Amino acid sequence: MGKTLASAAGANYVRLLRTYGTVMAAVLIIVVFSVLSPSSFATVDNAINISRQISFLVLIAIGATLVMAVGEFDLSVGSMASFGGVAAALLAVKGYPLAVVFLVTLGAALAIGFVNGWIVTRFKVLSFITTLAMGTILGGLNFRLTGGATVFENIPDSFRYLGQTSVAGIPLLSIIMLLATVLFWYVMAHTPFGRKLYAIGGNESASRVAGVRVAINKNAAFALCAAMAALTGILMASRLGSAHPNGGEGLFLQAYAAALIGMTSFKEGVPNIWGTFVGAAIIGILANGLTILQVPTYMQDIITGCIIVAAVLLQKMGRPQA
Repeated sequence: MGKTLASAAGANYVRLLRTYGTVMAAVLIIVVFSVLSPSSFATVDNAINISRQISFLVLIAIGATLVMAVGEFDLSVGSMASFGGVAAALLAVKGYPLAVVFLVTLGAALAIGFVNGWIVTRFKVLSFITTLAMGTILGGLNFRLTGGATVFENIPDSFRYLGQTSVAGIPLLSIIMLLATVLFWYVMAHTPFGRKLYAIGGNESASRVAGVRVAINKNAAFALCAAMAALTGILMASRLGSAHPNGGEGLFLQAYAAALIGMTSFKEGVPNIWGTFVGAAIIGILANGLTILQVPTYMQDIITGCIIVAAVLLQKMGRPQA
């Protein structure tokens, strides 16, 4: 009897660790950096700064999460973010209203993302191959549009507004990030569309038999992923007041790292929005804290990679072996 109770308690502990271990790790990281650098890290100003720093990563990672929910990957998100920034900046320089800048850029991204999904679903091409090719095309297009140079001359103040404005001391970027997180959490958790995406990712054949329109829902996931990547690029360009043809490339691996880390949070082994938010926060807090401690950038990459490996192992912990 005692062994049974001990075994049950151990199983509950492992289950708790698998579900909330990432959140616990985030809290531990914050505590460690607060102790090591209380005057620089553990301040309200730095917390606000971190929220602004992770806003881009959260937005692009949300899009990646949608595609991962249907069991696919979009390797073009970095190039799409670069395209969003370049296209929006060029339109803004030409004097188009901000609404037109957003609508045209996001509309183009939605169309490109839909094409990605259509190729994957219609011709059964692996999403890795399709989106890698699309990312290459977008990379070439970005250099064609800019001539390989950074777009920074004659950027209007109206275009810089979203990226450089604060409301009651809170960056508008942070507010947009939180609103997007809540919106997509609601969509994925409480709407038929979100449930269909999870159903497709869980068992595509069974979903098709159940009457779920697999192709159109997958296409929508790819389209939304592309739009979120383009939005990230627009906001980056707005923040910096410039757009580089490779400006979004650095977010690609981090976006999937955030989503993978997030799969150990809240919904075990399943891509989920709040988990992705926590994963992005961990990456951002680590980068901020290590920078404050003057740790070299390459060490930040090594530590982030180790955390991703740990997150994957944590998903496997305590599961029955085949």
